[in-house]
Amino acid sequence: MHLRTLGPSGRRGLGPAFTNLFTASLASNLGDGIARTAVPLLAARLTDDPLLISGIAAMAMLPWLLCAIPAGILIDRIDRRIALALANTVRMLLAVALCVLTATGGLTIGWLYLVIFVYGAFETVYDGATRAVVPSIVGRIDLPRANSRIEAGELVVQNFVAGPLTSILFAVSVLIPLGVNALVFVIAAGLALLLPRIASGRQHAVEADEEVVPWYRQFVDGYRFIVKSRMLVTLWCVSTAGGLAFSFASASFVLFVLGPLRVPEAWFGVFMLSGAVGGIVASVYTAPLKNRLNAGPAMALMFLLSGATLMVVGIWPNVWVTAVFFALSSGAITVWNILVMSLRQSIIPGHLLGRVHGTWRTLLWGAMPVGSLLGGLVGRIDLALPFIVGGALATVIALVFYRFISTLPNAEDVPDPLGPLALVRL
Repeated sequence: MHLRTLGPSGRRGLGPAFTNLFTASLASNLGDGIARTAVPLLAARLTDDPLLISGIAAMAMLPWLLCAIPAGILIDRIDRRIALALANTVRMLLAVALCVLTATGGLTIGWLYLVIFVYGAFETVYDGATRAVVPSIVGRIDLPRANSRIEAGELVVQNFVAGPLTSILFAVSVLIPLGVNALVFVIAAGLALLLPRIASGRQHAVEADEEVVPWYRQFVDGYRFIVKSRMLVTLWCVSTAGGLAFSFASASFVLFVLGPLRVPEAWFGVFMLSGAVGGIVASVYTAPLKNRLNAGPAMALMFLLSGATLMVVGIWPNVWVTAVFFALSSGAITVWNILVMSLRQSIIPGHLLGRVHGTWRTLLWGAMPVGSLLGGLVGRIDLALPFIVGGALATVIALVFYRFISTLPNAEDVPDPLGPLALVRL
């Protein structure tokens, strides 16, 4: 059962359950946006070493290698509303700890790494639970629209609200944005608990009769499901290679913006709005683009565009050129993310959503720390060079797998129910 209503124009709405989830997501994303703007700026005050700065990005991604599968098991075994609330509560406590360390002068790059890692570990829980809840409360044909709305809300809140506000407040006192960060996570945790019972996911566990299966026997469930399909395995590997290339390119982005581009620290968040604009526009036009081209061709085109634009940023390190092509790259990546997520949500059975999502991101996001560290090493030579190398790698991957990506189906065209044999045929 999916809760949906018709809007004033007669268009089917996504329903009150989705509205509740979307509101909780906005609050949580405000906290994420504050953290993602303040942490690089904090790191830049502690060190100017590109390798140590790239370690920030590596620590943010490392939990996806170590914690994504356990998080997926947790998400599939407990009420997903509780999982959302738990993740946001822990991140609130981390924001308080960071505030105390900063106020007492005890913050070091080591402490910052530790906070980022734990924060990322519970982000795997929050992200997986959110992605698992969406297909429980909206129909498959509405998945691109629902995911687009979540993606757009994330971009608007993190960049247009959190980014500029955090940069300005940071220049006054870092304690202000960190305090607000803790508050919004408390609000997000409360909103998660108000989601309806259908969002819990417990109905899927009962249907699959998995309540009696020990948790330690579920670590490979997501992997087993993925490898049954040649399409999913190939898409998994392509996504991982692309993610490594993009993390390589952006490893020392904050130093690139503050250094060669000469953007003042207080304007860092404002500059990042260029990427947000690209992502927001892309999220609005993802569904129409998919309807016009179909998902596969749209994804193939966007993958190619995202890599090519990164190369331009490195070749032509000008603040206005970077802003334009950063927007194009962000928009292309946004379309790719929305359509890939919608396709996976349509294929994965409800009782496996957490484990498959966790397994997928273990490889995908787990590879990103490697890309970040390699990009940081190359950044010691020249801060523009990672964009050239990473963008070129992404472009080559897009060209090699262009035909495969262009054949991927629309989410609503995936057979339902989808068994192992059907998966192989895709």
